[in-house]
Amino acid sequence: EGLNVSSCVNCGQCIKACPTGALAEKTYIREVLAALQDPEMVVVAQHAPAVSVTLGELFGVAPGTDIDGVMVGALRQLGFDYVFDTSFTADLTIMEETSELIHRIQGGGALPMLTSCSPGWVKFIEEFYPEFLPNVSTCKSPQQMMGAVIKRFWAERMGIDPGRVFSVSIMPCTAKKFEAERPEMGEEGLADVDAVLTTRELAQVIRQRGLDMAAAQADTADTPFGERSTAGKIFGATGGVMEAAVRTAHYMLTGRELDDLAIPVLRGLEGRKEATVKIGPTEVGVAVVSGLGNARTLLDELRDGRRDLHFIEVMACPGGCISGGGQPIDVDLSAVRGRMQALYTLDAGGKMRTSHANASVLRLYEEFLGEPLGHKSHELLHTHYAAREEVVR
Repeated sequence: EGLNVSSCVNCGQCIKACPTGALAEKTYIREVLAALQDPEMVVVAQHAPAVSVTLGELFGVAPGTDIDGVMVGALRQLGFDYVFDTSFTADLTIMEETSELIHRIQGGGALPMLTSCSPGWVKFIEEFYPEFLPNVSTCKSPQQMMGAVIKRFWAERMGIDPGRVFSVSIMPCTAKKFEAERPEMGEEGLADVDAVLTTRELAQVIRQRGLDMAAAQADTADTPFGERSTAGKIFGATGGVMEAAVRTAHYMLTGRELDDLAIPVLRGLEGRKEATVKIGPTEVGVAVVSGLGNARTLLDELRDGRRDLHFIEVMACPGGCISGGGQPIDVDLSAVRGRMQALYTLDAGGKMRTSHANASVLRLYEEFLGEPLGHKSHELLHTHYAAREEVVR
């Protein structure tokens, strides 16, 4: 059956597996270049955690090398007016998602709560397990939260017409392209995100423009959306969302930090991990799943009556975003391990390791959003999904 009439979830793993190289992602390179050349447009980039520890591989750098600063410098050379770090809205996601989890546990909401960061996973559950849609977190992904606050907060503060903002996200994921096009992801005719480039596509644009990455001037992301915790950074690896959420949930319930912020039981490339973690006074059953085959198995268990889990993180791609469909092709598992280790090394050495410690996120609540799960947060940062039988694209 042709891909255009199949239940494709847009994960892009077929591109990485195709032995002939005949498959490629839907590209927005032309639209991005046109926006960069349009003097009327303010072109803003955001980049995901997994991209900075991967992009260097496409320019001969050893796997697991973080080139965040060089990448930001390259984006500026390409002509982007502003560059933000999606890890900032990973922190924002944790504030919202953790508050939602606590609300569900204490208030009797649908459990287990399922994460909503992976658009391939969300589309999978819409098509194959719609009875679990009430369990899916209503939080938008970090990509979409960033797009929303750029156009509905930042643009106004900067005195820029949101209609002149062209918002580009640099992602390890092909499904992010589909997510950005969803009708739920915007308001008043303005999409949260206008275009998505994969890690591979960014490398292609850099080469087309003749930039020398070895000579690129390192730079830092712009304020206020350049500050991020390392909890936001580990979103790029399977288990990272769960670990970041547990850190913040413990703080929200007790007012104290965990004695040890690293949670090894949630780490690693295994396709399925389970644990019982103590969050304040509550014993919480958690699971971390990557790869939709593993997700299907766990959902079947829930369908058959399993009731001991409260919170489940699912990433469509094996290993999480570090192995996304927009990442380099023809790499072995050691490269993926290197990317994962790079994220955890950044976390171990980080000065700010929890999302709730991000002063810029707290300031965003004070100046604009109000509080997690508040009216403005629900309006901009949350959405709902619906069952779909078959998608023709």
